[in-house]
Amino acid sequence: MTSRGTPSPDDRGHVPDRGPSVVLLRGVNVGGHRTFRPAVLAAEMQHLRAVNIGAAGTFVIRAPVGRAELRAEIARRLPFDAEIVICAGRDILELLSQAMFPAIPAGRDIVRFVSVLAASPRAMPVLPMKIPASGPWQLQLLAREQRFVLGLYRRQMKAIGYLGTLDRLFGVPVTTRNWNTIAAIAKVLSSEGVQP
Repeated sequence: MTSRGTPSPDDRGHVPDRGPSVVLLRGVNVGGHRTFRPAVLAAEMQHLRAVNIGAAGTFVIRAPVGRAELRAEIARRLPFDAEIVICAGRDILELLSQAMFPAIPAGRDIVRFVSVLAASPRAMPVLPMKIPASGPWQLQLLAREQRFVLGLYRRQMKAIGYLGTLDRLFGVPVTTRNWNTIAAIAKVLSSEGVQP
């Protein structure tokens, strides 16, 4: 805190939100690499009122804590180095309050997703974009809202490979979650009375 009582910038220059935070770990528990038990980590962080969402390293931190402190706490407890992306819970709720996927069917073969940029993008591709550019698409980037990129991918290995190119496309680390995971995060946040 500064002498005037306002939050100080965190380790990446952001002013921390003192409401609930959402933590997204990048590239963990995938293909047998960098494996850990998210439920155990959440239990170790009960003093921060942590809630684990799924197996991909997604947590809602309900206690007010600065981002630098939170990042250090998680890094200390992980058995490996990982990209730790933190965003304000209210930003997730704001994202869900908008009709982000109007008239776009999702189903067994098409997955809605949100990719979260770890920092301000160094490159900004023109959206919407289909990948590959010609032939049947495997990945569609529909829109960007602040640090969130929304899209669709086909449930195929090629599409997963294309998701791995988003870092290069935006020039910063990117971590991706299924829209259902984002909705589960929002449910926890709403139960805390968080408003967008």
